[in-house]
Amino acid sequence: MCKLSFVIPCYGSETTIEIVTDQIMDTMRQRPEYTYEILLVNDCSPDLVWTKIRELARQYPCVTGIHLAKNFGQHAALMAGYRHSSGDLVISLDDDGQTPACELFTLVDKLAEGWDVVYASYEHKMHSAFRNFGTWMNERMTESLIGKPKGLKVTSYFIMRRFIVDEILRYENAYPYIEGLIFRATTHIANVPVTHHNRMVGESGYTFQKLIALWFNGFTAFSVKPLRIATFCGTGSAFLGFCYGIYVVVRKFVDPTIEMGWSSIIASIFFLGGLILVMLGLIGEYIGRIYISINNAPQYTIRETTKNLSPSAVEDQNSH
Repeated sequence: MCKLSFVIPCYGSETTIEIVTDQIMDTMRQRPEYTYEILLVNDCSPDLVWTKIRELARQYPCVTGIHLAKNFGQHAALMAGYRHSSGDLVISLDDDGQTPACELFTLVDKLAEGWDVVYASYEHKMHSAFRNFGTWMNERMTESLIGKPKGLKVTSYFIMRRFIVDEILRYENAYPYIEGLIFRATTHIANVPVTHHNRMVGESGYTFQKLIALWFNGFTAFSVKPLRIATFCGTGSAFLGFCYGIYVVVRKFVDPTIEMGWSSIIASIFFLGGLILVMLGLIGEYIGRIYISINNAPQYTIRETTKNLSPSAVEDQNSH
């Protein structure tokens, strides 16, 4: 009998996570040949979602709650859930109801065709224009830097085979980036269309700062292409500077009366100086990540899980 593991990072979903969990369980009843577990990872949400997760874990044996000690981000929360999962197939989805749990077997059946990973794709996304722009930027980055096949839509709703999850979990350094780990493990990836729903309540937890951090993480985590781009930019700037120097000398010989202005020199200094600082910053980012990895910075820290709580203990903590 095949087992499905559902891994759901939770942040600001006190009022929605129970609905999502109920949708999963209702859908799973349609296919009794599958067993399942639901892992809810609280990414140190400021609301009472952990209290709700404990209640669900007490009520349903298939639900396991994981409480992170601080906010480590969606990808670190997914890694925590993957390490606690035991299913033959692992499905990741959101906690806000926008990724329709009622269509989960659309992904399962597509995977059964022989794919290693299947991503849900949406004809119409119910995100804000800002969030859609961030998604577009992330797709262009993953295509150019970490080998995402062109035309493949990457979303937060996807299913993987167990061996892909095991390969992802071999990565133990800080700054996990799930798409990069998937793309370096397999290219046998497909899309399947599903309906993207409106968010049940509230707004997305992804701020502009978090989207930039996520984009930059993918930008530097699994590719040395940015360093190669820096080399090409430096070489191109040096070549342009050399050509401009020849132009200035030749122009002075042709017309000795021309006064050489300081504005062009200052402009060149500002351009080259800014370019050098950008490249040094990029190199510093790589060195900083190496330093953090050498110091074994954790991907996440687990404060507690519901597996450590008896039903009576859960009731006692819920009463506080």
